[in-house]
Amino acid sequence: MLKLDAYKLKWIAIFGMVLSHMIYAWWDIMPMWLVYPLSFVGGFTFPIMAFFVAEGYRHTSNLGKYIFRLFIFGVIATPFHILVIGLPWLNIMFAIILGLLVLMLYDKIKYRVLFWLLYAILIIPLSTLFFEWYFIGITMVLMYHIIRNETARRIVPPIFAGVCWLVLGALSIVSFTAMGMTSPEVVVTEGLFRNSGFLMNIYFMYALIPFGLGCFLVAFFLKNYNGERGKKMRWLFYAIYPLHFAVLAAIAFALGLIDINLMLGL
Repeated sequence: MLKLDAYKLKWIAIFGMVLSHMIYAWWDIMPMWLVYPLSFVGGFTFPIMAFFVAEGYRHTSNLGKYIFRLFIFGVIATPFHILVIGLPWLNIMFAIILGLLVLMLYDKIKYRVLFWLLYAILIIPLSTLFFEWYFIGITMVLMYHIIRNETARRIVPPIFAGVCWLVLGALSIVSFTAMGMTSPEVVVTEGLFRNSGFLMNIYFMYALIPFGLGCFLVAFFLKNYNGERGKKMRWLFYAIYPLHFAVLAAIAFALGLIDINLMLGL
């Protein structure tokens, strides 16, 4: 039977992260047939990260230091994240920080009605507007924390994420089809839209289906997590985040896929 420790799971998350961000970095030259499998693997990343965020919250001896470390890595990653993603989201390190703060609020606010009211009117809109993974990521972190049955705790959050992305993907495809955009290739070849950022979003929306299916597979991975740390990774899991963005951006720049003057509005 397959058994995965934390070290192996984190490398699966890193692998998915790098491959999925290749789509954003090199989407100008990325064939759609390659976007789908890369998106599928990309669905592994945050459900695994969110699980270990909840685990880290449970076991950390200094939450403030943990958040500060994430903040530093998030700040370092920001310029490279903007170059690669090209969208006005705060990067995933800040989403993790928000997730940790939500867990802290959940434990501090004993009056549950008040917590869920704050969650509905503040956390969901804030995370949806400004963070990667929208409300889905923050909700996963919370689910990993509050679900008590261990089996359910491991499999329900990634399934929840997968369903959300599948629904968003299906709605996007229906909307695009109604507008005459039957595939991303049609948008490109027929020149329906000239805005490159919009075209990238078209590609992204069509990739949500395999992305959501990748989330489902995380339930299998976590079901087979043996609870052991494995080899020590220390800060490598987080340090790779800004590093891989820097490498992807450098390659994109070398290939002429990034126009700094255009991004700066010059």
